[in-house]
Amino acid sequence: MTVVGDAAATRRLLDRFGFGARPGELDAAVGQGFSATLDALLAPAADPGPPPPALGVVTDRGKPGTPERKAAQQQRSTGQDALTRWWLDRMWSTGAPLVERLTWFWHGHFATSAQKVNQPAYLLAQNETLRRLGTGDFGSLAQAMVVDPAMLVWLDGRTNRVGSPNENLAREFMELFALGVGHYSETDVREAARALTGWTVDADAGTARLVPRRQDTGPKTILGRTAAFDAPSLVDLVVARPESAAFVAGRMWSRLVSTTPPSPAVLGALTDAYGPGRDLRALLRAIATSAPFHDSGTTLVKQPVEWAVGLMRAVGAQPGTVTTAPRGRRRAGDPVHQHLDALGQVPFRPPSVGGWPAGTAWLTPSAQLDRMALAQAVVAHATIPPGPAGPNAQIDWARRTLGVDAFGPRSTDALRDVAGGDPRAVLTVAALTPEYVISA
Repeated sequence: MTVVGDAAATRRLLDRFGFGARPGELDAAVGQGFSATLDALLAPAADPGPPPPALGVVTDRGKPGTPERKAAQQQRSTGQDALTRWWLDRMWSTGAPLVERLTWFWHGHFATSAQKVNQPAYLLAQNETLRRLGTGDFGSLAQAMVVDPAMLVWLDGRTNRVGSPNENLAREFMELFALGVGHYSETDVREAARALTGWTVDADAGTARLVPRRQDTGPKTILGRTAAFDAPSLVDLVVARPESAAFVAGRMWSRLVSTTPPSPAVLGALTDAYGPGRDLRALLRAIATSAPFHDSGTTLVKQPVEWAVGLMRAVGAQPGTVTTAPRGRRRAGDPVHQHLDALGQVPFRPPSVGGWPAGTAWLTPSAQLDRMALAQAVVAHATIPPGPAGPNAQIDWARRTLGVDAFGPRSTDALRDVAGGDPRAVLTVAALTPEYVISA
């Protein structure tokens, strides 16, 4: 293992626990040092961010194909686009990067999609819950998610009633959200589904409510325990399991450190920090101070949103100012949204309840072409001072702008092919190098 220096570790921290540095932030953080930067990330100041769009619950009126129904569909589409633009702007502008990065992480963990939840207001409410609870204790977050309106729609929890339990939410809660495969039985799923009965969504208010006549109040046997479990007591039972602590720590590790699982010794240290209070901030501190986090060989492929937002932050290009749409997609709509769609990752549209893939799944030839199109659009709207004239100076300017420690020989050769002309071309190519696409 080769330990990176304090400056490289600090840059890595801004990449992994945020969306990369804005102009001047990396130098300031390196000046403060790794420990002080970590303390600041874990204790952020209030960051209200840009105000969210005003979204009301959309009610379908009229029969399919009527002007009234088409108007409702248009209202949903407009609201969803506004919601996506708002969150990208918030990621770009945030002064509390860890809070926003964790909101993004939990969105992929408790993956809920507009493909089925056709109410932007529900998704906004869930997003704000993830932001509010995502750096506290996992138990409170899990409690909120099993009765979240968007989740109840997404995993059919609103149709779960006594005598006819729907197992979708119970299964995914154990498998994907809290325990992992192999730590529960099919009987546990059926009994947990009974515990989650009774919750539905008030379509007019957009809120979840418990309907007593739909609730199964009888005893259930789950994970070897028998009681009259309901939604809160089910969550308490599941998250108290040692397997849950290891699962949550492993999921966070895979998205913030490496897709290579931690060693048993490191995992033990992480779960000890997480503790009986299921303390997510303590877990994050343990992750950041672990030896693998400081190992130069520990790398992480940036997901498209992480890469794009980091690039926009680095060059000062606000998402809403980027106006160049992908080739062949000149229709009305937000260009950044369209570029991310081409890359396969749009906020509020995970492909399944399992969320988005990680690692090398994003490093395909077609993805590189789509990444180039977005990089060109972003750099064209950069607000940073123009780069220098000389080839070597341009390459070093691009490196410092993007917060790259050093370019390897192949990337340097690619950069030399465009250096000496427009410095923005050098910056565009630099954004496509492995040294930037992969957080080292």
